[in-house]
Amino acid sequence: MTILYEDNHIIAVNKTSNEIVQGDKTGDTPLSEMVKAYIKKKYNKPGEVFLGVPHRIDRPTSGVVLFARTSKALTRLCTLFSSHEKIKKTYLAIVEGKPEPAEARLEDYLLKNEVQNKSYVTTYSGGGHKTAKGKLATLSYKTLVVGDHYSLLEVNLETGRHHQIRCQLAHAGYPIKGDLKYGAKRSNPDGGICLHAWKIGFEHPVSHERVFITAPTPDDRMWNAFMQQVTDTDNILRQED
Repeated sequence: MTILYEDNHIIAVNKTSNEIVQGDKTGDTPLSEMVKAYIKKKYNKPGEVFLGVPHRIDRPTSGVVLFARTSKALTRLCTLFSSHEKIKKTYLAIVEGKPEPAEARLEDYLLKNEVQNKSYVTTYSGGGHKTAKGKLATLSYKTLVVGDHYSLLEVNLETGRHHQIRCQLAHAGYPIKGDLKYGAKRSNPDGGICLHAWKIGFEHPVSHERVFITAPTPDDRMWNAFMQQVTDTDNILRQED
C-alpha cells in the first residue's frame, strides 16, 4: 500500500488493480481496512479507527483513492464528488487501436445492467416508456502516445457514471487493454485493466485550499514504455519553449 497524501482530515492511497476499495462477496481484505490498520498503528490509536469512503474505483482499475479521516471531511467530500464542480479527475487509459480523432469529447447516455454489473450506451434519454432512461455521461480524451497496437489516452471525467470510461471508450471502438467485459481481445496477466486514476484536484474539505494528488502508474513494461515517451515529449516541449 502506497500513501500519496495524508493530513488530519484526509488520506489518499495508490490502489493496485488487485485491491478492492470496500469489502465485497469475495471476502478479500479491502483497502479501507488496510488504511485503518495503517492509521491505528502509525498514530497508536485505541479503539475503532474512523475512515470514510467518499468514492470508489473499480477493482481492476488502479490509481488514486481518497479517504476521509473525519466525519466532517467525509460529508464535504461526498458533496464534492456528487457535484463534480470543484473536483477534477484525470485518468490514463491504454486502449486498443488508434483513436480517430486523436482528441474528442464523448457524450452518451448510459444504462446499467445490475445483473451483469455492466453499462451500455443507449440512445434513449427520456420522454417515453419503451425503454429505461439512460443517464448522461460525458468525458474528454486526448491521445498522448500511439504505438503499434495500443495507444495511451488522457481522460478527463465530467460525470461519474458506472463503468463510464470503460463503456464509452469501448463504444467508440477503443476498448481498454485487458477489459474483457467491454470487448478487449485478451486479458492482462494480473487480471486488471489498463485504466489508471492518475490525478485528482479538489478543494480541501476543511482548509479549502486546492489539493493536487498524482498516482504513479503501475510498474509494468507497457505502462513504463508509454510514460517514458510522455516524459520525453514533455522535455522536448520545454526545451522548445
